[in-house]
Amino acid sequence: MLSIDILAVIPALLDGPFAHSMLKRAQDRGLLRVRIFDLREWGLGKHKQLDDYQYGGGAGLVMMPEPLHQAIAELDREAKYDEVIFMTPDGTPFDQAAANQLSLRQNILLICGHYKGIDQRIRDHLITREISIGDYVLSGGELAAAVVVDAVGRLLPGVLNDETSALEDSFQNELLSHPVYTRPAEYNGWHVPDVLLSGHEKKISDWREEKALQRTREIRPDLLDE
Repeated sequence: MLSIDILAVIPALLDGPFAHSMLKRAQDRGLLRVRIFDLREWGLGKHKQLDDYQYGGGAGLVMMPEPLHQAIAELDREAKYDEVIFMTPDGTPFDQAAANQLSLRQNILLICGHYKGIDQRIRDHLITREISIGDYVLSGGELAAAVVVDAVGRLLPGVLNDETSALEDSFQNELLSHPVYTRPAEYNGWHVPDVLLSGHEKKISDWREEKALQRTREIRPDLLDE
C-alpha cells in the first residue's frame, strides 16, 4: 500500500478530490491511504501563527520554519517517509516519469506551500524533492498536491479495472496519446477510421503509433526534441 500524507494550511480544499472515482476505489481496496493534516495544529501561540515578514523586506509573508519542522519531525517518527515533497511553482516540473517513480514509494509527505513560500532552511534541510505542476502560481499548494496524488494513485496495481490502460496514456512513451473512438461506427456522417474496424492488430498498432507521433509533432514538438 502507498501512503500519502498531506500537510496543508487549508485542509478543507482537499475534502472532495479523494472521495470519488479511482482514488476512492484505491482507498477502499487498501491500495492507497491518504491522510490530510492541518499545519495549524503546529502553529505558534494562541493564534496558531504560521507566517511572518521576510528578512530583508519585500512584499508577501513567509511560512516560518518552526511549525513545519515540528510537523515534519512528528509525522516522520510514525511514517518514516521515503520522500518529503514541497509543492512549489519553482520546483521541478511534474511529469509522467515522476508519477511513475512516486508510485513505487511506500510513504510520501506532500507539503502545501502558501503565502510567499516557506523558509529556505526547511527546503535546504528537510525537503527531498520540490515539484511544480506548471508554470503558473496558485493561491496554495493544496490543489497541486491533489493533482500529484491523482496522477500517482491511478498507477497503483489494482486501481484501474484494466491496468494496461495506463500504459497507453499520454507521456508514458514520451508521446501524446493516439485518437480514440467508440460506438457507433458512423455518427452524424462522421466515420471511425476503417483500420480500427479491421480487427488487424498489427495494422491497428501501427496506425495508433503513427497518429500518436503525428499528434505529438503538431501539439508538443518539444517532447520529440527531448
